Amino acid sequence: MAKELTTARLTLRPWRIEDAETALGVYGDASIAKWLSPAMDTVTDLAAMRLVLQHWIGEDERLVPPAGRWAIERREDGRVIGGAVLLPLPPGGDDLEMGWHLHRDVWGQGYAVGAGQRVARWAFDEGLGQGFAGTPGGRHSPPPPPPPPAARAAARHIGMDWVGETDKYYGLRLQVFRMRPADLEG
Repeated sequence: MAKELTTARLTLRPWRIEDAETALGVYGDASIAKWLSPAMDTVTDLAAMRLVLQHWIGEDERLVPPAGRWAIERREDGRVIGGAVLLPLPPGGDDLEMGWHLHRDVWGQGYAVGAGQRVARWAFDEGLGQGFAGTPGGRHSPPPPPPPPAARAAARHIGMDWVGETDKYYGLRLQVFRMRPADLEG
């Protein structure tokens, strides 16, 4: 199970079924979910979000740390504003993918950076040597829409470096970003 992690502004904790309504505000938003494909499609309604959360909770019980899924909760008001992941990448699960997904009304407020750095710090403390993130698009695939500026900025502020492109993951041509322990500031 994912360990609860905190920052000055956030609590990253395991998902709960009662988070379904606020989670739907993120994973039910097609403009956000399009960046999660093919790993995840847009969640269509509250019942479907509950099923997704049940699946994530069960999956989280089986993941080997530091892998996990976290709800991102704002400490000032207890609102769930998104999710963070550190998950095995296909095909073999040898690499771990770092990700963060936030409700649009909190973009640009530093929450992605805080969550991403906290998950990375914990994972590196647990022995992870490097984590990856991928965005669609490469020379050999149709040009996708550009990633949201907030996502690119968050990746840079978290400390991730662009390392090239690959079709190793999901059978898609992806631009790949990497983070290693030395990339964390402070």
